[in-house]
Amino acid sequence: MPAYLRGYESYLRLEKHLSEASIAAYLHDVRLLLQFLSSRKAAFPSPGRIPGMEEAVPAEDGRFSWDSILRESTLSDIRLEDIEQFISFLTDIGMNAASQARILSGIKGFFNYLLLEKIIGKSPAELVESPKLKRHLPDVLSYEEIISIFDSIDLSSAEGRRNRAMLETLYACGLRVSELVSLKISMVYPKEGFARIIGKGDKERLVPVGRIALQKIQDYIKYDRCHLDIQKGNEDIVFLNRYGKSLSRVMVFKIIKRLAAGAGIRKNISPHTFRHSFATHLIEGGADLRAVQDMLGHESITTTEIYTHLDRRYLQATIQLYHPLEKPKP
Repeated sequence: MPAYLRGYESYLRLEKHLSEASIAAYLHDVRLLLQFLSSRKAAFPSPGRIPGMEEAVPAEDGRFSWDSILRESTLSDIRLEDIEQFISFLTDIGMNAASQARILSGIKGFFNYLLLEKIIGKSPAELVESPKLKRHLPDVLSYEEIISIFDSIDLSSAEGRRNRAMLETLYACGLRVSELVSLKISMVYPKEGFARIIGKGDKERLVPVGRIALQKIQDYIKYDRCHLDIQKGNEDIVFLNRYGKSLSRVMVFKIIKRLAAGAGIRKNISPHTFRHSFATHLIEGGADLRAVQDMLGHESITTTEIYTHLDRRYLQATIQLYHPLEKPKP
């Protein structure tokens, strides 16, 4: 890895406080661009094909090195047209707009870093427009559907009581699944009714925890979790699997899918559905958008605004209830 990429990696880790997964994604975006630029002169197994993200672009002698990229296409040689051609290439290979926008965001961040370090004088990606994205709103569970999922859980087993506590926590706090599986006992404050959550970019926030969810968490810790053979490094994690290790995000996803199917719900359910339902139900109930933003841990209010979607029946009922022309005459 060349020095400027090592510096960018350190910048993402130490200054932006990104997770290892995010750092790997940003570095991959930059490598993908450099591979594309290098491929114009490199020999490929088949014309126009870029290897997978774990592979490197071979040079003319069949061997890859970052030095060859720097000789063939230095950072100062990269132009706006090069970035635009790269985005066009991503479109040609069938990459969707959301993936393109994510990669372009990573590339812009990289050139901004080079500007900060005075490695380049101008960012070639500054004027590149991001692909237009359609706002996709995931399915929302009604309150009745959420209760039906809760009621379908078998509470006669330790696993069932754990699952009930997890789902209660997801819905009561609007957590991301990554925040749920990393939740620590030391971060839950029963007396205060709050939990300290470590969100994206290691940003902390305090989230209120409902009385029922708190009780379920405490009961699980007191009566079920204590009987597990807890593995080293997991002593402070709230929710554990049967082997005493923290749950994976995939496992939580599978648990929720199974419970939703058992409750007869045919919607496309995921852990995020509970987060989405949490925010939607709060806003429909009259909660302040800024308060919901703080609880969800959104950096921008525009992200929270996607949860303000309301169904037509709710809007119609609101008009009939509050509009002066719709109110019944005395």
